[in-house]
Amino acid sequence: MELKNYIRTIEDFPKEGISYKDITPLLLDPTACSFAVSEIIKGLEGQPIDKVVGIESRGFLLGMLIAKALDVGFVPIRKPGKLPAKTISQSYDLEYGSDTIEIHQDAIQKGEQILLHDDLLATGGTAAAACRLIETLGGEIKQVNFIIELDFLKGRQLLPKDKVKSLIHF
Repeated sequence: MELKNYIRTIEDFPKEGISYKDITPLLLDPTACSFAVSEIIKGLEGQPIDKVVGIESRGFLLGMLIAKALDVGFVPIRKPGKLPAKTISQSYDLEYGSDTIEIHQDAIQKGEQILLHDDLLATGGTAAAACRLIETLGGEIKQVNFIIELDFLKGRQLLPKDKVKSLIHF
């Protein structure tokens, strides 16, 4: 199955000059969605994964399906003020300014093997900050995966070497 056929490009969204990669057509097709999940977990057979962590908000969509397929728990990473219990936070730089993400401080235990998921890898700042949160809590990154990777932005360079898996490359 060619997953690229299920990605829609929207020009000049959310602002002029951006070619937004929309995963909505993929989500609309149950066969394509199931195929994407199976491709993400391929190669993890027999390897311990304790939890799947998804980055707000599109990382939640397939992240939950991946967690279900692996029969493990799911942990959300969110923007500040969205999680109800005690959190830890990590700030990171954007092209213009900075942002912060948070995780519940009791979400990951020392030594747990973590699969981190988001829909798209661009510059890598958000995913790298998520990795730092996971490691601060004592989790070990087993795999960082994405539906889409924008290769020209080189976000992979900020992430754990040899642990990044992307299904579609632009």
